[in-house]
Amino acid sequence: MNHFYCSLRSNAVALFARNIHAAQARAFDRIAIFTLFIILTSCNATPKQKTAIAGTNKLQILLTPPTPLPSDELQRLHNAAEAWFDSALRNHGFNGGMIVAKNGNVVFEVYNGNAHVGSSDSITDSTSLHIASVSKTFTAMATLKLWQDGKLNIEDEFSKYFPEFNYPGVTIRTLLNHRSGLPNYVYFMEELGWDKKRFITNEDVISTLVTRKPEIKNIGLPNNRFTYCNTNYALLALLIEKVTGKKYGDYLQETFFKPLEMKHTFVYQMSQAADVIPSYDYKGGMIPMNFLDVVYGDKNIYSTPKDLLTWDRALTSGILFNEKTLAEAYAPYSNERPGIRNYGLGWRMNIFPTGKKMIYHNGWWHGNNASFIRLLQDSATIIVLGNKYNRGIYHANKLSNIFGDYLAGRDEEETESAKPTQPEVVKKTARTRKGTVAARNRKVVKATTTKKPLSPVNNERVSMRDLRVD
Repeated sequence: MNHFYCSLRSNAVALFARNIHAAQARAFDRIAIFTLFIILTSCNATPKQKTAIAGTNKLQILLTPPTPLPSDELQRLHNAAEAWFDSALRNHGFNGGMIVAKNGNVVFEVYNGNAHVGSSDSITDSTSLHIASVSKTFTAMATLKLWQDGKLNIEDEFSKYFPEFNYPGVTIRTLLNHRSGLPNYVYFMEELGWDKKRFITNEDVISTLVTRKPEIKNIGLPNNRFTYCNTNYALLALLIEKVTGKKYGDYLQETFFKPLEMKHTFVYQMSQAADVIPSYDYKGGMIPMNFLDVVYGDKNIYSTPKDLLTWDRALTSGILFNEKTLAEAYAPYSNERPGIRNYGLGWRMNIFPTGKKMIYHNGWWHGNNASFIRLLQDSATIIVLGNKYNRGIYHANKLSNIFGDYLAGRDEEETESAKPTQPEVVKKTARTRKGTVAARNRKVVKATTTKKPLSPVNNERVSMRDLRVD
């Protein structure tokens, strides 16, 4: 009997052991399969680049820390940038911030003046300033992101998304590269008698284009020539909202600003009127807002030099945009005239005979000036922002020569602020009485450019539109 029980117990133990081994094997198989799955799925991941933000379904974009520069190169670049700042800005009433970087490394950074002129609130690295037309770089790249993601086609006519838009041939691409032929709302809204006591909205711009088209002057042929025009980017902001179902500012926050931790960058809203930093003329007089100040897409983003450096690094990281998208953005599309200047999709560019290429955008709105310069071949960035009118900011392109063999071109400003005190196109009368009469009889009007006045700041020609604010 004892032998029987011993045998039964031995069999039970063996069976139990086999079950345990089988269970262990199954568990091992499950672990092996799970491990293999992790390995396979991680092949397409980008470690230390994207990670989920706790409590949300949004991604945080983690940029790779830049490789430090050799100390002698860092010192050389710092000294050169500081020398330029001292000569061009520090002693000329500069009110703002500046960063110069190489390979993502800050080699020079400075903040000067006060957020509110005459007060004691010093401008710091967290002071958000209006970046004017540098805002267009965000609008353009947001549009291209939607194209890259298959949400739209940049060859589509704008009317595909807004059927009431009665301007055949105007495509998303021609809006991006300023070849749409559309006139500038900054002028035509006032010319049509807009009540300046009311702020213009983006919806007002498109509504006026559609309903009052016969009354609007200077409508050109699409894709005929380059004409820098804020209307294009006001419409692109509406397109972003139509495609995404989100407000323009919300889409930028979710797609760019929050994931990149650009904590001091935002799209202006009327509710922030009392909180944003104002702008000033060259004498330090505050410039009030006017009826043009609510339209966005062409302007109305506030940021800092640090945040714009993050934007620059994100654009070159390969995380947000692929090579095809960037190639489209940085291609020159206006080649009617010879010279180094051109425009891509949301980016100005200088293409030098040396083969060097400067990708940049300037900004000018009221007293706000901005310069955002990117030297992709030399991995260098120059950013200057100010809220007190200072034309010296547009000389920042001269700093490009500390990074390579660049040829400094003529300085360029954005001519997009308040309406000038006299028209830019005027009638040209003949010098002789006979010629004047003949011209009047034929009703011939010839255009000439009004000579710009001298700035009291630096004795250089500036646009009338920023010496006066409506």
